[in-house]
Amino acid sequence: MANVKRIKVKNLVSPSSGREVANQFIITIYTTKGIKQVFQSYKTVIAIKDESGKITLDKYNYDYSRTTAKYRNQFLNESTNETRKKIESGIYTLSELN
Repeated sequence: MANVKRIKVKNLVSPSSGREVANQFIITIYTTKGIKQVFQSYKTVIAIKDESGKITLDKYNYDYSRTTAKYRNQFLNESTNETRKKIESGIYTLSELN
């Protein structure tokens, strides 16, 4: 495993209010092998994006609730339908992340 150099955690920001959203986090992990961004909703990892653009979604929780979907969409910059199509086509990977 790559050595972790630094980790930054920040709350997602609501596009409508401009305020930080409670319990919705972007965790940026800087390692000797690159950078990964993790979207976490409450205590659950929903998605991981690496610097090459590869996306891995938690197969049990990526579409857990409307709120999770809303902020996952913000993290991925796409709609739920786009996410589903990318899963079906194999662009996105489903895995156990928790």
